[in-house]
Amino acid sequence: MTGGTTASHQSAASRPPAEASEPRGRASAVVRWFVAPVPRARLAVFRILLYAFLPLEILWIRASVVAHSYVPELYRPTWLARALHLPPLTPEVAIALRWGILALVVLAIAAVLAGRWQRTTGWLLAGAFWVWMLNSMGFGYVSHDHLAIMVAITVLPTAGRATLGDTRPSEAAGWALRSVQLAVVATYVGSAVLKILRAGSLWGWPTSAVFVWAITRRGSALIRWTLDYPWLLVIGQWGLFLLELASPVVLWLRGRWLYLMIGVFLFFHLMTYLSLGIHFLPTVVCWAAFLPLERLPFVRRFARR
Repeated sequence: MTGGTTASHQSAASRPPAEASEPRGRASAVVRWFVAPVPRARLAVFRILLYAFLPLEILWIRASVVAHSYVPELYRPTWLARALHLPPLTPEVAIALRWGILALVVLAIAAVLAGRWQRTTGWLLAGAFWVWMLNSMGFGYVSHDHLAIMVAITVLPTAGRATLGDTRPSEAAGWALRSVQLAVVATYVGSAVLKILRAGSLWGWPTSAVFVWAITRRGSALIRWTLDYPWLLVIGQWGLFLLELASPVVLWLRGRWLYLMIGVFLFFHLMTYLSLGIHFLPTVVCWAAFLPLERLPFVRRFARR
């Protein structure tokens, strides 16, 4: 009887308190959410999509790097460029870097299709693209629409090998895509927070004349008629502001509700481009990190072959 009582006391003493186990359980749930496994094929498709977008980035969206290299005296490096002691590019280096990125894009996509050298080509491409972008943004304009793509190009090589025909779940792939998702959401939340800070209140930006200024400055015929209805523009500003604040909800949506929410954001960017000529293509591409890309028909055909 005494031995049994002693053993039960020892067993009870060895158990962690409920208060201590609950935080550990919550921390474990957060970690599981961050590294929720996804098919490796999903990562492979996203890699191809992102890498294929980079030529458009350096030849059109951020093509000014070569032009900037002719006026190095205007270079004001960002914090990261200063920390890395990154100098302004010379014209010869800028042109060589542009061709190097284009060559690395081809090699990185070929590596995904072949299932080899994916980390090596991914890291080389990420390093070259970072140098390009840091020089681009060292001339007076840092665009927040590039946050997600910079995170994506950095985390993709960490996930290792992933091919279009590999449907095995991978925590490394899940972590990489989750990081991109968080960066996409941070783009909108950060924009909303900055609106609050600059205006000094929650309602300062939504009730301002920002849309009037933007439409007057660069509005197309599609949107200029709204200048006759200021109340409509105020409603639009409130809608955009609340949409940005609500963007984190996409991290927990599934199925048709997720697709609907993504569609709302993409429709907003489409209308912004048609109305004001402002696009968010680097962020739009990264929205693909939320989608089951491995279900695309061409991926399935590739996997069967």
